[in-house]
Amino acid sequence: MAIPLLEYEPSSQNQRVAGYEVPGDEQPRIFTTDNILSPSDLGDLIEAAYRQLFFYAFAADRETYLESQLRNGQITVRDFVRGLVLSNTFKKSFYDLNNNYRFVEQVIQRVLGRDPYNEREKIAWSIVVATKGIVGFVDEVLNTEEYLSNFGYSTVPYQRRRILPSQSTGELPFNIKSPRYEDYHRAKLGFPQIIWQVEVRRFLPQEQKPKAGDPALFLTMAQSVNATGNTPQRISSFNIDIEKSVPYRQLAGIK
Repeated sequence: MAIPLLEYEPSSQNQRVAGYEVPGDEQPRIFTTDNILSPSDLGDLIEAAYRQLFFYAFAADRETYLESQLRNGQITVRDFVRGLVLSNTFKKSFYDLNNNYRFVEQVIQRVLGRDPYNEREKIAWSIVVATKGIVGFVDEVLNTEEYLSNFGYSTVPYQRRRILPSQSTGELPFNIKSPRYEDYHRAKLGFPQIIWQVEVRRFLPQEQKPKAGDPALFLTMAQSVNATGNTPQRISSFNIDIEKSVPYRQLAGIK
């Protein structure tokens, strides 16, 4: 008997608030088969799906069979997304390099287009991964009311409401906020560490550099000149030897 999904309370996120934004360059572009007019538009949709799920699309990682089925109308965009999440590339890039909690976070971000509400949601979906496997977990996520109401069968998932008109900066993209490798695996792979230099190097454009004859070139020399003068001698009447200090002349024949 399968364990039912644990209950968790949604938290306040941007994607749960109704928006009245005017479409513009800052809003995410929505790729859907509802307005496909040419084969090139379908190619852009496929590339958008790769960017959303993989963040990259190398030739060796592409699922050409799924692409062919989508181009011929044999599968929907939702089926294409399911195939990419269950592909060996996604499994090697996310499932094999993370624990179940982080894998759940990665899938929710890329498939549902939002961050997990809380740790309880991660635990709930992690139990599904442990009991039903990756296939059962992905199918349950794609069958949720949240996915079907926001993306349906024809729209590529995207990060929902990443930028708000009332905020100067938007939320970080998921690929930057949650990299593929966990801290443990990054340490094992020996990722380069950031080494801060003691001296901060500043770049000066060529047109701002001093030319020959510029007084700024002599600033270092002027600063090196010792302008304090000679050190005054400390003389006291107690340390003066009168006999040695006063010149003594010896006359011839007189001692």
